[in-house]
Amino acid sequence: MSVNANYVKPKRIWLKDSPEFNELWVQNLIADDPSVLGLGDLVLRDRERVHKGSGRLDLLLQNIDTLRRYEVEIQLGKTDESHIIRTLDYWDIERKRYPQYDHCAVIVAEDISSRFLNVISLFNGSIPIIALQMQALRVGNSTTLVFTTVLNELTRGLVDEDEDTLAAPTDRSYWVSRSSDDMVSLADEIANMCKGFAPSISLKYNKVYIGFQRDTQPFNFATLVPKKNHVVLRLHVPKSDYFDSRIEADEFEALDYPKGYKISLSKTDVEEKKVALEGLLKLVYESREKC
Repeated sequence: MSVNANYVKPKRIWLKDSPEFNELWVQNLIADDPSVLGLGDLVLRDRERVHKGSGRLDLLLQNIDTLRRYEVEIQLGKTDESHIIRTLDYWDIERKRYPQYDHCAVIVAEDISSRFLNVISLFNGSIPIIALQMQALRVGNSTTLVFTTVLNELTRGLVDEDEDTLAAPTDRSYWVSRSSDDMVSLADEIANMCKGFAPSISLKYNKVYIGFQRDTQPFNFATLVPKKNHVVLRLHVPKSDYFDSRIEADEFEALDYPKGYKISLSKTDVEEKKVALEGLLKLVYESREKC
């Protein structure tokens, strides 16, 4: 049998020039199955969402687990200035109207030129934005859409990310002498919580902080700094409305920390807020795992 016996060469279709398809067809397809975008397990919250004085947002999608919302604007053919401005405008309206959610702007177009990709890149870092290039392909008598991420949301390097290669390793006894046995035991207890959702996780000691490792490899989704009477937990995840509200709702003592979150934990905090703390650690772990 020939190795090419079942091969069918796909043919690129330009939706903007096609009499068969239009933007509504693309909207319907994404609305029926948002996973086609490749942005995770999303659900449709709204479509053609009216923004008074600004127009209609094509699609509003949401990740149920993280409460992140995606403001999606579709354009057949090439993206242009108005497409970018429209997308950012809808994103801004939504984030101001619903600050309890974490928001991300998503540009979808058949052709995103290097010029406009460079323009969009200028916003990335200060505005969470993703650009997807859409291709319609005819395979035999069927038509499919393929979405390719040409610009992903910028994930900045987080504080202490590279310290595992720089800081001198040490051991548990070093931290007991530096803080107290009770507070290092509290760090052990926090690590045991993490084993509930990540069985291969364990503590990794060095002189700067107590980090985490997974299967002997550093994986610092969080770090711990035991003090005399409390443990400082640093969560290495970008700030967002979602994590802000989560930490506030659980009444953790948040400390000033520009590159993530820093929480002061006493023994009582860990005992009384164990479920909330484990849930928060799991969310941060999963968020860093996707990066």
